[in-house]
Amino acid sequence: MAAEVAKLVTQKRLKLGVSQEVFAMMLGLQKKAELVNEWETGKVSPTAAQTTKILNLKDKVPFKNTFGENDPPKFTFIDLFAGIGGIRLPFQQAGGQCVFTSEWDKFAQIVYATNFGEAPYGDITKIGNHEIPAHDLLLAGFPCQAFSQAGRKKGFYDTRGTLFFEIQRILAFHQPKAFVLENVKQLAGHDSGRTLKIILSVLRGENSDGMISQLPEELRSAGLFNGNLNYEVEFKILRARDFGVPQNRERIFILGLNKSYFPQGTVHSVFADLDRYKRKTTLGDVLEPNSTVDPSFTISDKLLAGHKRRRISHKLKGNGFGYSVFDHQSEYCNTISARYYKDGSEILIDQSAIGRNPRKLTPRECARIQGFPENYIVNAVSKVQTYKQFGNSVSMPVFQAIATELSNRLINLKVGSAKD
Repeated sequence: MAAEVAKLVTQKRLKLGVSQEVFAMMLGLQKKAELVNEWETGKVSPTAAQTTKILNLKDKVPFKNTFGENDPPKFTFIDLFAGIGGIRLPFQQAGGQCVFTSEWDKFAQIVYATNFGEAPYGDITKIGNHEIPAHDLLLAGFPCQAFSQAGRKKGFYDTRGTLFFEIQRILAFHQPKAFVLENVKQLAGHDSGRTLKIILSVLRGENSDGMISQLPEELRSAGLFNGNLNYEVEFKILRARDFGVPQNRERIFILGLNKSYFPQGTVHSVFADLDRYKRKTTLGDVLEPNSTVDPSFTISDKLLAGHKRRRISHKLKGNGFGYSVFDHQSEYCNTISARYYKDGSEILIDQSAIGRNPRKLTPRECARIQGFPENYIVNAVSKVQTYKQFGNSVSMPVFQAIATELSNRLINLKVGSAKD
């Protein structure tokens, strides 16, 4: 029996084409590659629950890097604060190879491993510059809670806000040709604009004493400003609903191009060229028919009554908070957030035509609202974690537009059109 189980495990892993480390992570067993090895050698057998998980794994990793000698990548990139890979995938599809990934959340790691066949590194603050391979492009959706409307807005005085400087030290060490950063729209206005001004100054290499003096002491004394960055840097706030996904998600995108490779004004041209990718859609394009959705997604009478009660309370206080109901004809819905799993209040779907209370989005609908492809695996973790992950993820079509324009320019560098 043990031999049969060992064969089953080995065949499943080899069919997926992943290492024992990745296979363990796909099963939620981070840092347990030795356990998988013991299963495959017949020393021990997986538990009944573990066997069920193994059998439930898909037979294919949908988005593995497949570059080889006969099909080399057109450029390389790293994926920081990677989440579930929403920034990575568009650049991979544009011909890039991801050579390093960092994501500390264990549930996001499971989903990342399941969809990309790679085990992300953990806490970026514990990873040295020499451990990160050289790369053409740095991508990072750095933590936004320190700047967001839903957070406490402590900015650089929040540990999550200081993680931006991990990006700075990697840029200073590796000097990649370009970088793309994403964060919440509120970053632009945080601390009356001073926070964004500091970020842009750091990225441009304008690390004046006056700017540094505004930062917390632990940052000023950490030696993070020794690198000489040489980037043309601009930012733009873009809306997901303009790029073919029916969601009112606005985010700030910061693009930097190394002046040693690109002529002045290239950043502006990238942002200007994004207009050609804009298109409209409606919520009905991503929603499943209500009649086919499992009734478990329909909210209870008690929850609906609570939503109505809180809406009245908020209205009396003079603010606009409250639940929102949309239907298949809606042009777009609200921004999906990491708290969506709690009660779904920001996006509920009307089901009055079939005599039901409004319902929450399904995980697949959440993926579609963020522009993820249909073969992206959405059930690798619990529904609660899935909702959190898509709420924290990015609108892929926006990044697809950026990836296309930026990859074209990176590829042109390799065929002799670099700055003289």
